[in-house]
Amino acid sequence: MSQPVRLLDQVRNKIRVRQYSIRTEHTYIGWIRRFIIYNDKRHPSELDKRPVENFLTHLAVERNVAPATQNQALNAILFLYKVVLELELDWLEHVVRPKAQEKVPTVFSKSEVDNLFLHLDGPNGLMARLLYGSGIRLMECVRLRVKDIDLEYRALTVRNGKGNKDRITVLPDMLIEPLKNQLERVRQQHRADLDNGFGEVYMPYALAKKYPRASTELAWQYVFPAKRISLDPRSGHKRRHHVDAQILQRAVKRALKDADIAKKASCHTLRHTFATHLLERGSDIRTVQELLGHKDIRTTQIYTHVLKRGGRGVVSPLDT
Repeated sequence: MSQPVRLLDQVRNKIRVRQYSIRTEHTYIGWIRRFIIYNDKRHPSELDKRPVENFLTHLAVERNVAPATQNQALNAILFLYKVVLELELDWLEHVVRPKAQEKVPTVFSKSEVDNLFLHLDGPNGLMARLLYGSGIRLMECVRLRVKDIDLEYRALTVRNGKGNKDRITVLPDMLIEPLKNQLERVRQQHRADLDNGFGEVYMPYALAKKYPRASTELAWQYVFPAKRISLDPRSGHKRRHHVDAQILQRAVKRALKDADIAKKASCHTLRHTFATHLLERGSDIRTVQELLGHKDIRTTQIYTHVLKRGGRGVVSPLDT
């Protein structure tokens, strides 16, 4: 007689069927586990609206988390009830979402960007320059594949970005040679991996079954691979994944300190700066919206709070 599937395993299965990222899986599992423990490990199907609201209040008052974090927890709980337990409860639709505070983004000046890059070299320096020069997000950068870099057309393709959308953004002329060198290193490393019986890379969706040989092709390898072969937590296969995003985050944090830049900044600040510097140089806001991959123009308009100016044409600010 088969054993019933545990609740958290049911959550994992539903997440993987929907092809959500491993980061989303870990986040949802974490919040659902906290929610269950907070309610004395009672099964969620036995709970009503009040325990959900009490949990969110606990996060806001006792844990003092940001509204965005509260919404993240609520999304995980809604996924649990609607998708996993398949419960259509009227009160779910009326749980009040915390309202996120609109903040003007932190932006570097051009001199601060130059100073920051003086303290970043190697792959970390190249990735940081891509964040600023192409306006991509941190995870979009570490997930870049060889086939996503078009050196001839000076274009960079972001696959499955936020909202599961693809987009093409600018590739700075200044990064052509460093990228050529990086891709050559990837080529040599991949050849060595193949010689050692590895060389396989994670394939999104069902592409591994549709194109069984593609996972060992150079085109699908990560532009910024990890230093070591590791075990895939989902499939159990040994392969080389992309570099851990925390490595760049720590490098940027150290560079900010070494450059004596007294701003509350992160890797994402480089993306904010990309947009602001484009607007400063006269680029049209609709063009900036497209390069950033924003669904709503209002999201892009937040940069006009830093600088309100319009214009036409776009060249990467890194090439200025």
